Amino acid sequence: MITFCLSVLALFLGYTFYARFVDRVFGIEPDRTTPALAQADGVDYVALPGWRIFLIQFLNIAGLGPIFGAVAGAMWGPVAFLWIVLGSIFAGGVHDYFSGMLSVRHRGESMPEISGYYLGNGVKQFMRYFSVVLMIVVGAVFIMGPAKILAGLTGFGGDNFWVWIIFVYYVVATVLPIDKVIGRIYPLFGFALLFMAVGILVMMFANRLPIPELTISNLANLHTQPAKFPVFPMLFVTIACGAISGFHATQSPMMARCLTSERQGRSIFYGAMVTEGVVALIWAAIGMSFYGSVGGLNDVMTQHQGNAAFVVNEISNSLLGKIGGALAILGVVAAPITSGDTAFRSARLIVADFLRYQQGPIQNRLLLSLPLFGAGFLLTLIDFAVIWRYFAWTNQTLATVVLWTITAYLIRERKPYWVGLVPAVFMTAVITAYLLVAPEGFGLPVTIAYLAGVGLAAVLLGYTWLYAERSRKSSTLVPQA
Repeated sequence: MITFCLSVLALFLGYTFYARFVDRVFGIEPDRTTPALAQADGVDYVALPGWRIFLIQFLNIAGLGPIFGAVAGAMWGPVAFLWIVLGSIFAGGVHDYFSGMLSVRHRGESMPEISGYYLGNGVKQFMRYFSVVLMIVVGAVFIMGPAKILAGLTGFGGDNFWVWIIFVYYVVATVLPIDKVIGRIYPLFGFALLFMAVGILVMMFANRLPIPELTISNLANLHTQPAKFPVFPMLFVTIACGAISGFHATQSPMMARCLTSERQGRSIFYGAMVTEGVVALIWAAIGMSFYGSVGGLNDVMTQHQGNAAFVVNEISNSLLGKIGGALAILGVVAAPITSGDTAFRSARLIVADFLRYQQGPIQNRLLLSLPLFGAGFLLTLIDFAVIWRYFAWTNQTLATVVLWTITAYLIRERKPYWVGLVPAVFMTAVITAYLLVAPEGFGLPVTIAYLAGVGLAAVLLGYTWLYAERSRKSSTLVPQA
């Protein structure tokens, strides 16, 4: 329990001190006119109160990730706490903050366009298609998950009925102005999600559940993990939301179009990431303690074929009772739905950005949205078990590209580029090793995967250092777009 409490404290300290440092590195200009005011269109560029933007951002990035991912990550034991804390502060917070604030400085543009400014046209083209495909996959997955939960919870209509209900909502939320649906209902969903997390936290302490501690012995024995699922890199991909997730970089620019001052960036972008980290810590802790031990969690997850939904349902109903459990499950339903609708909305905005297609007229929004929904619907008809495993790697790959974009921006602006470089190098090693060692990847021995991951990270580190040195010595720099 001491490790858990210190982890929560560390997140708050990270927000208090490191987030302020990142804010200074970026160099906010509080009086600078934001896109929400300069480009107001009543649809996507809409000025909203800061608290409302925070809740939207938090729910956008949360989804099922900090719940299901944290429960699955808890199977590796208390080392999950360490990754959530360090990942949220030094990787996820930096990733989310800069992806939002760079969008503010670039007229609210999406991350693929911004990546192109700093990493070149090839990366921009890659990011355009990569991001849109990722958003369609996320949207489709966040249809099936909530539909199954609602069908089981209500006993009415069956999976297909709820799929169509959610689809109708997604279309409405994607096409209508952001303040008409999303801006109004997210606070309610936010209360449900927060009730779930706080309720679980209170009952975990009230029942004095045995939260394991992170010790030197734990860390020393990590090498005994099964070779098929080594803690590195598997843990760092399993726990994405709650530490760092590329999906967040598609959501931050959407909120960048609603800020009224750059001063709001730290609390909204970095703050939402830290809040998600706290939620992930709670679920990781309850996962390790509810069944008596990490071993008990592993037994249950193995018995139910890694189905974290079973664990979440059992924990919620056992600790919070039937009413509390139902409300908690609704929080689990609200989280993915509020990520699914904004995934499709983000896909529309990304396509509109690279086509330079105005989104004011509703027929323009429908024209771009309907093909995206068609693709999403087709994906709901197939088995997602394998696709979702590939999504995990794809998601972290997107996060890695964004971190390299941030690094290039900081070098160009002659700012402390290590803020982006350190997490970029680490995540490069993670995604390379994961692709080579994971069963759904190449399934190679860990030694080969580790050498390749560290090798590629070292090459990019060396190249970046040389590039930064040349930029520092150069008398002229390419101006920011």
